[in-house]
Amino acid sequence: MRITSFFKFASFGLKSILYHKKSPILGTVILTDKCNLHCKHCSVNNHLATIAPYSQIKHEMQQLYAMGIRILFFCGGETFLWKDGGKVLRDLVVEAKAMGFLIVNVVTNGTFPLDLPEADLILLSIDGDKEHHNLIRGDTFDTILSNVKRATSDNICFYMAINQLNKHTIKDVCQLAKITPHVRAVSFNFHTPYPDTRELALSREDKEICCREIAAQKRAGVPVFNLISAFPYLVNNSFPTPCHQCVVIENGKISTCGRCIDVPGLCKECGYFFVAEYTLLFQGKLPIIFEMLSTYLRYI
Repeated sequence: MRITSFFKFASFGLKSILYHKKSPILGTVILTDKCNLHCKHCSVNNHLATIAPYSQIKHEMQQLYAMGIRILFFCGGETFLWKDGGKVLRDLVVEAKAMGFLIVNVVTNGTFPLDLPEADLILLSIDGDKEHHNLIRGDTFDTILSNVKRATSDNICFYMAINQLNKHTIKDVCQLAKITPHVRAVSFNFHTPYPDTRELALSREDKEICCREIAAQKRAGVPVFNLISAFPYLVNNSFPTPCHQCVVIENGKISTCGRCIDVPGLCKECGYFFVAEYTLLFQGKLPIIFEMLSTYLRYI
């Protein structure tokens, strides 16, 4: 992270804490809900299988920038499926940087070649060891690792959604992140139980065991992107929701925090680690502030 970006984020954070401001700093653009996979835990892909046109995406980026957003995520569906009029995902990342966004990240399932050096982070889904990942996502594990090893930059962060099918494979994913070329870090979420995937939800005891394992791996030197100081809040779902500093825009509709905000009661079962980390950060929790500074300066 450049020093100028650091000071801009620090200034935003101080104003949010001191004046209890709820202005957003992080925005996500949904490029498409089309996906080439049919993962067992996913509730948001292939409903319409539409790809947003470039003109719409550009307008949405401009909207978010005008709102004060400076951290931008591109999500799907599968982001690498996006293309329009000769433009591809890489063109959007380059344009977002030129527009003034300070951090631009991309979320992907990793089944397409990873030639995206302009992105700050590529958050790539690995949902367990080979057996459990393939159980959840289909026979994709070897393809993904091949793409990671042939990637053109070391900006990849493994991204694991922990659920009842893969909760015992956290250590496997951590060790894989530690030894795989081009992988900078590993990040986790708990499964957020949409009505059609409730059977995959973790119990409080499950979450506690998982957090102990993630913390042990981080203390042992695995490059874990998450904050140990947020784990007690995640285990008990005691962090504030929604996160007002985050917004999502899809087909022109802006939602506070995420798409799941429209599902009644789902916020109370939120499993997104970054939501806990950001809401606690902007509450002024000192352990969160100090750990986030050291973690983000290391991996972004």
